[in-house]
Amino acid sequence: MTNRILSAALVLAAGAAAAAQKPNLIFVLADDLGYGELGCYGQQVIQTPRLDRMAAEGVRFTRFYAGATVCAPSRSVLMTGRHHGRTRVRGNAGKNNMQAQALRAEDVTVAEVLKGAGYATALIGKWGLGDAGAAESGLPRRQGFDTFFGYLNQRHAHNHYPDFLWRDETRVALPNVVTGVGGDGAGYATEAKVYADDLFADEALAFVRAHRETPFFLFWSMVVPHANNERAGALKDGAEVPDYGPYAQKAWPEPDKGHAAMISRMDGYVGRLLDELRRLGIAERTLVIFTSDNGPHSESRHDLKRFNPSGPYTGIKRSLTDGGIRVPCIAWWPGTVAPGRDSAHTGYFGDWMATAAELAGATVPPGCDSISFAPTLRATGHQPAHEFLYWEFHERGFHQATLWQGRWKGIRKGPPGSPLALYDQQADVAETNNVAARYPEIAARLADYLNGARSESADWVPAWQQKKVQ
Repeated sequence: MTNRILSAALVLAAGAAAAAQKPNLIFVLADDLGYGELGCYGQQVIQTPRLDRMAAEGVRFTRFYAGATVCAPSRSVLMTGRHHGRTRVRGNAGKNNMQAQALRAEDVTVAEVLKGAGYATALIGKWGLGDAGAAESGLPRRQGFDTFFGYLNQRHAHNHYPDFLWRDETRVALPNVVTGVGGDGAGYATEAKVYADDLFADEALAFVRAHRETPFFLFWSMVVPHANNERAGALKDGAEVPDYGPYAQKAWPEPDKGHAAMISRMDGYVGRLLDELRRLGIAERTLVIFTSDNGPHSESRHDLKRFNPSGPYTGIKRSLTDGGIRVPCIAWWPGTVAPGRDSAHTGYFGDWMATAAELAGATVPPGCDSISFAPTLRATGHQPAHEFLYWEFHERGFHQATLWQGRWKGIRKGPPGSPLALYDQQADVAETNNVAARYPEIAARLADYLNGARSESADWVPAWQQKKVQ
């Protein structure tokens, strides 16, 4: 063997050895699952044995926050590592402005970072950050994913029994028959044969099996337990699920049975994944994160009082109180994440960028609002913390919220100068007692932060600025 060939062989071997040290990364995202809807977070009615076991075998975060209180911007924060006032997509734009709800070529996603570090990358399930025709710059394969299977348009994802899904940029027909379909695919099934999340579970496991020899990043973005809003409007029941499982004999309204069954079905999907990782012998080199994109919904027309989905917190989806943005988060990594731990570290979706980059040996893109929580996962070294977290909301005027030092929560509705409600979460987790008058210096500090927290965006102009222009 010549020296040149020997050198090349050594380089390839070194590269393979380095790649073998990089952990597989799986990020499992539920859709509209509340902080209190898992047994390990206090749920008393809905059965979630596999996620409860996952928490017992890993670390349960108790102060973890979504990127936003609604779907699209939360995903944008997750993908870009930029907080809600600086990420590309800052709201659910709806069918009339899909370009505003799409990532663009200049946006750097965590999938791109990991792909550059030698990872195979896949998105399975709901995307919502780019669509065919109107916003193709945001298509998954233009944002760092090698492969994609699922929904592009988030309104299309309301329907758990669609008549088509996307594989990469190709529409794949399904045998479901759908009524009330608009241009974005929204509607509900009159003949329900194939449940989308069942397909996603099969697809996720197939991807894991196919890539077990090389590092991979799987973003499994479920649709459960999101409601089919169109079906709820027409049939008064938006909880679409193949069967009611253990709740079939309950003397509950059908939306309640369906909602609980969706969550238990989701729990089973996660159990299948963890079992497969163990069967393949790759559990010890695979980090699995499970969380939700925002707080719980009420759109299935189910009874919130029955399930107490926000746990001890106030509000649901579309609220900037913690019920709308604090979410369950479980990390599982046998041999690295010590079992049975709770962590009160305050983190949020934007931190996935720095965490994934650190674990992959990659560089975080400039301009991110991201702090790695890998020290918390490993329970070693110093864990840095955010001074401020930030959220905004565009659907009901313009609202802002911030969390300072993991304790002081400020919420402001309207332009700078509007009253700021201040809550001391150390004494008042439900955010029921506005203490701004008692702590005016702290309220002023949070208001000052809110005044400069966001960057200007032509697509996401605060309501009060729009009125000023008009």
